[in-house]
Amino acid sequence: MAKVAWIGLGVMGYPMAGHLLKRGGHDLSVYNRNGAKAQAWVTAQGAGSAHSTPAAAAEGADFVFACVGNDDDLRQVTTGPDGAFTTMRPGAVFIDHTTASADVARELHSGAKEKGIAFIDAPVSGGQAGAESGQLTVMCGGDQEAFHAADPVIRSFAKAVRLMGPAGSGQLAKMVNQIAIAGLLQGLSEAIAFAENAGLDVAAVIDTISKGAAQSWQMENRWKTMHERSFEFGFAVDWMRKDLGICLAEARRNGSKLTVTELVDQYYSDVQKLGGSRWDTSSLIARLPSPATTK
Repeated sequence: MAKVAWIGLGVMGYPMAGHLLKRGGHDLSVYNRNGAKAQAWVTAQGAGSAHSTPAAAAEGADFVFACVGNDDDLRQVTTGPDGAFTTMRPGAVFIDHTTASADVARELHSGAKEKGIAFIDAPVSGGQAGAESGQLTVMCGGDQEAFHAADPVIRSFAKAVRLMGPAGSGQLAKMVNQIAIAGLLQGLSEAIAFAENAGLDVAAVIDTISKGAAQSWQMENRWKTMHERSFEFGFAVDWMRKDLGICLAEARRNGSKLTVTELVDQYYSDVQKLGGSRWDTSSLIARLPSPATTK
């Protein structure tokens, strides 16, 4: 059992912290910007302790986890006046599950090292469902020794954990993940809308092609709700646009050409204009003409 702190109890962080407590059996302290939510988490879990600042939660912890919104949020909870870095003990490990830039990961890795602590960038894939079931995939960047120490703790809520390389590599791997998903969802959206317009039995088509080369997690898990135009679950469009913005900025730096990703980012902008900012990322289909949208 380790002494663990968790910072950020949002859609992903709330269940992930719960797995650390229940599956991992760790001694957990938590912080959330909305303090009432942190206290509610403690009440619901029947264990753990809520704190008023990241610094207070992190004090004396062996491992400090964070899952917040963006680069600025991450800097605030680490190097800010009441950030976790101000109280973490030497040798402790900070594991960041935020989808952020590779630049901020490298910055905080360097800052942590100066204080005698370790920093691992560890964005996740699997969405809300994966967080709730404890079946996330975790892509890590950082030093091998710190990764090996954190690996068994991370596995409290993960089915796969891998060190991808030095600081920033986890975030770069997550960018690859988001680039792949963006194009896949657009292709699946067009395929379902085409089947609808062609008058095909969509369920029969998907049941058939999902057994061949077109199969994907998105097809298996999202085709039905896409066909029904139900988007009230999963990873929100606003967050996907934030992630794709990070991908496109990194591509400009490393010389990659992300033609499809740029298009899909604009398609998500169309979805936002339809009122879909909080819809699931599978809502790309909402902008396509079909019998389901012209009834």
